[in-house]
Amino acid sequence: MRKTMVAAVRVGAAAVSVLGFAAVVGAGTAQAAPEDCVVTRDLVSATATCHDADAPAGREYALVVECFGLAGVPNAFPLMAIGPYRGGWSGSFSPTGQGTASCLGPTSIGTATNAYVRIYRD
Repeated sequence: MRKTMVAAVRVGAAAVSVLGFAAVVGAGTAQAAPEDCVVTRDLVSATATCHDADAPAGREYALVVECFGLAGVPNAFPLMAIGPYRGGWSGSFSPTGQGTASCLGPTSIGTATNAYVRIYRD
């Protein structure tokens, strides 16, 4: 029992130190794929504001945030993994709109390492 507890504490300490390193390295402004968007990110989330007035009708953008931390393994709910994953986003938005995405979710917690805008529907 004691060895299990010591191992759990060591894994927890390693995860916290990795998340702390990612927090220091990860804060700042990210590059946007569509040139008419400004993407900013903080420790755990990102926002994008786009001003693409010349976009074709029907185009939609999506903000993607790349994260590093603890997240659920896809299609294996109780299993968790430490590593890179894509965070959740609030849905698509118009070329003259705003979108948000976060690394915090019901089965994930991590820091934002990158964020970018991509075309969701053209």
